[in-house]
Amino acid sequence: MDTETLITRHKSNVSQRIIALGVIVGFCYWASSVLMTLLLSVLIAYFLDPFVEALESWRIPRALGSLLIVLLVIALVLSLGYLMYDRGQHFMADWPRYSAVLRGWTDAVQTKLEEFEKRYSQIQPAESEPEALQVQVASDHSLKGILRSLLGSLYSILFVVTFVPFLVFFMLAAKQDVWHGTLQLFPPTQRTRVKEILEQVGEVLRGFMLGNAVVAGILALVSWMFFWMLGLDNPLLAGVASGILNLVPYIGAVLAWVPPFVVGLGKWNTIGPFLGVAFALSVMHLLAINWLMPALVGKRVHLNALAVTLSLLFWGWIWGGIGLILAIPITATIKVICDNVESWQPLGRWLGS
Repeated sequence: MDTETLITRHKSNVSQRIIALGVIVGFCYWASSVLMTLLLSVLIAYFLDPFVEALESWRIPRALGSLLIVLLVIALVLSLGYLMYDRGQHFMADWPRYSAVLRGWTDAVQTKLEEFEKRYSQIQPAESEPEALQVQVASDHSLKGILRSLLGSLYSILFVVTFVPFLVFFMLAAKQDVWHGTLQLFPPTQRTRVKEILEQVGEVLRGFMLGNAVVAGILALVSWMFFWMLGLDNPLLAGVASGILNLVPYIGAVLAWVPPFVVGLGKWNTIGPFLGVAFALSVMHLLAINWLMPALVGKRVHLNALAVTLSLLFWGWIWGGIGLILAIPITATIKVICDNVESWQPLGRWLGS
């Protein structure tokens, strides 16, 4: 086989891989609702599986134990949602006070911008040429367009919320059948290796979920106590929101400022308290990212900062907010697979280096 033939085959293989990658990305975007629902269900099922196994050890049938666990989780989520709704009602009752402050700040910023624009126009050189024709593209900002957009987002959320509990239940109840069927897809000589990979994936996903749940609870509790000591209105609502937002890598330190800042508009008249809250939440974020997360999650999820950043950018671009939630589990799963496939091991080493 001559050199030109080898080069041609190499180029062909590269082109085929690029095309295949493009097809996969397009499919992820086109089937986003189905894939997000499926992967989110898998993540939750891996997290809840130890609880179902604990019930099995007490001689409770797996199907019944799966049903009990799913119902318990739904009850906890609904209770938390009701609690947050009740706190949100108190916040909305005080909204006129907050909106008046926001309106004052908006007017002040608008005045400064108009003043700056006026001064800039005074020093701008006069145009000698006729102005170019300006074309304005009409955008649908009508109430009908806004409602259409909101209904589309609401449909996606309802689609996920409706199917996830059923998928989680079926995955938990039929775990043995699903595992057996998955192993049957591979040759007998590879099934032991595939089983080890699936067990490693389960350990990684459970560690990720458990670690994030513990860190979110700690951050929410500390934020709640901090806001309560400051005398902030609705400290529970602001604390839970800030604790959850603080988990977002990198930008979470800034996103966590928003709830206390909005609530504090009606209470604080100087910039000092806002700077204090920003500093305290930033310290919490740094401690969580650099100490709590490595201690609770890093033992199982070995990803470098660049891999995490790229995964967040990619999956956030493809799937939005849910993509940010699934980005690290998906990348960690890819790393486990790469570590166990010889030809992909260089990629696995790069993801964890």
